Amino acid sequence: MVSTHELKVSHIFSVKDFVCVVTGGGTGIGLMCTQALAANGARVYITGRRMEALETAAKAHSPSDEGQIIPIGPCDVTKKEDLEKLVSDISKREKHVNLLITNAGVSGPKAEPESSKATELKDTLWQNEDFEQWNSTFNTNVSSVYFTTVAFLPLLQAGTETYGPRTASVIVISSMSGIMRHAQGHFSYNAAKGATVHLAKLMSAEFEKTEIRVNSIAPGYFPSEMTAKESGEDQKSHLPDEKVQEKGHTPAQRPGSDEEMAQAVIFLARNTYVNGEIIAVDGGTLNKVPGR
Repeated sequence: MVSTHELKVSHIFSVKDFVCVVTGGGTGIGLMCTQALAANGARVYITGRRMEALETAAKAHSPSDEGQIIPIGPCDVTKKEDLEKLVSDISKREKHVNLLITNAGVSGPKAEPESSKATELKDTLWQNEDFEQWNSTFNTNVSSVYFTTVAFLPLLQAGTETYGPRTASVIVISSMSGIMRHAQGHFSYNAAKGATVHLAKLMSAEFEKTEIRVNSIAPGYFPSEMTAKESGEDQKSHLPDEKVQEKGHTPAQRPGSDEEMAQAVIFLARNTYVNGEIIAVDGGTLNKVPGR
């Protein structure tokens, strides 16, 4: 039994001195996750294919006190050799990892299936997409999540041995698009994110024996290069409320905020009794759009 003062938020959600790794950590949701952890005292290694973006993000957003944002790479998460080098480089600096966030992702080809005529529908989908694009989308959004997680298993298990059972974990950034039944003009992306959601469940069950937890955050509309199509000099993106309102199916009537993503990340990072969960942070969208 604990005393009341031991239930302070600063204690039960502390990630001070955590060692964290975030793929795609230089922009969008990955950067939000990075800031949340670093602001609360964690050392956060961010990686991706664009070193300039990573370095800019670290320079612009590193906290002035305890936490750190450390760019490392470049790393293409669809290449085993890059992942092996990433793990090797981090192993030279750290004895363990407390949290891995697999965030790197791509949107894939877009084709709006609006026509009710099969011939027109076929032409739209057939001409705007190909196998190579589908494979690329799947490799980045699904396969890379698997291989990145597998690559870090030893460092994550070392984290459990240091901090206690189930303290080390993986947060898979999936999407509400992987849960809903609407294609949103992105069949390949939504199908891939559906696979990402199921992969997170598979890994949580199969890796239970290692005492490493695996959960997933399924974001709705958040500002990112994927949704806003760009980022500013500080690597942050802006998504106007009107862009979300135009969709017509998000009760919150706005995109999610940095704070709201941070709250989800810190919760999953610290609650060792949560494993195998898919948490939608989507402004209520899945209450309106058919899904689960």
